[in-house]
Amino acid sequence: MNGAPKTVQAKPGIASREAAVAILSQVLRRKRPLDHATAEILAAANLTPRDSAFARAIAGESLRRFGQLEALIRTFVPKTPPPHKAGPTIEILIAAAAELLLLKVPAHAVVDAANRLAQADARAVHFKSLINAVLRRVAAEGAAVLERQDAGGLNAPDWLFQRWAAYYGGEQARSITQAHAMVPPLDLTLKAVDDPCTELSGRLLLAPGRVRLSEPGNVTTLPGFADGRWWVQDFAASLPARLLGNVAGQAVIDLCAAPGGKTLQLAGAAAHVTAVDVSPERLAMVAENLERTKLTAELIAADARDWHPDTPAPFVLLDAPCSATGTIRRHPDLPWIKSAADIVNAGSLQSELLDAAAEMTAVGGTLIYAVCSLEPEEGVEQAEAFLARRAGFARHPLAADEVFDSLFVTAKGDLATMPFHWADKGGMDGFYAARLRRLL
Repeated sequence: MNGAPKTVQAKPGIASREAAVAILSQVLRRKRPLDHATAEILAAANLTPRDSAFARAIAGESLRRFGQLEALIRTFVPKTPPPHKAGPTIEILIAAAAELLLLKVPAHAVVDAANRLAQADARAVHFKSLINAVLRRVAAEGAAVLERQDAGGLNAPDWLFQRWAAYYGGEQARSITQAHAMVPPLDLTLKAVDDPCTELSGRLLLAPGRVRLSEPGNVTTLPGFADGRWWVQDFAASLPARLLGNVAGQAVIDLCAAPGGKTLQLAGAAAHVTAVDVSPERLAMVAENLERTKLTAELIAADARDWHPDTPAPFVLLDAPCSATGTIRRHPDLPWIKSAADIVNAGSLQSELLDAAAEMTAVGGTLIYAVCSLEPEEGVEQAEAFLARRAGFARHPLAADEVFDSLFVTAKGDLATMPFHWADKGGMDGFYAARLRRLL
């Protein structure tokens, strides 16, 4: 089950579960991003919106708590069968355990569906009795096992948890993984800061122009989407653009601009925005959102290391490619498809992009360096290394009122949000940003 799911005997919920298992196989074995695997498999399965949502829920919860669920299965099957012999047996068990313990689906429906999925696979069928026996134990004893687990330590790979524990301390590392295990709310940035958006059910106003929805449903059907009154953007992701200050009427270069939330922010603030991104496909998404929101920006498909503006700009924003470990709550596959090498490999690209961005910044101008990463090598260490090699730049520390809360400002005056910040309101993505001023 490494591609689109095969057809199994029709029964309510079976197609959803089959798709979820296929998605997990793609992510866990082939290291494919969850979004890509989900889009491909659900399109091939041709599910109803309700069945698609169920498949997404199973796959998403399985990955958010994958470390716990895998440890749970090993409690009952200390020596798991090898994939080349057992096919998707492990994925069937993980998905079913997620249904039983996290989604609270009745045991009879889950066990029956798992048996049907095993029966339909040429390799997993040989482990049907094992699947049946394990899931009955999970249904009876699984909740108690989960309760005894070190959830914070299990829901990230050892290499990643150890990195966080070494830098942030064990307690904060656990807070990070616990925040990642929660289903994130949907954050919107409003085109007009004073738009009350009273039609949005269950809205929470996080800050002026920032609205959070806990159970949004289909984004495209929400009030205000069609007429472009807002765009989807995590609260933390909306902060780096604020650090530029008043950009009305000013030229701003937005580097690595896609998917475009910051471009829209800057255009909405009446800046003359040049948005640069290496991917024409991703820039097309930015163009769609600009059209929907009736905002304008110049879009340029180019590698920021090769592109040069006609004249340096007073404001430059670089949201650099990174490991994206700050977005794991929205992308629960990331810990299981990435490795420590990804962080090391991203560092040289970030350094090159920062140097390119520096050349685009006018004397007296402001350069914002941002990453949606929790890793110091991609955040503060990049900023420090840049300042050490570029004598013409200096850090311009932030004030708490610029980012709504002193929690988000480091001792050096940089921005650093954590997934567990504002936990009572639903948390936020992890983001780092440094504001740098060009002196000469």
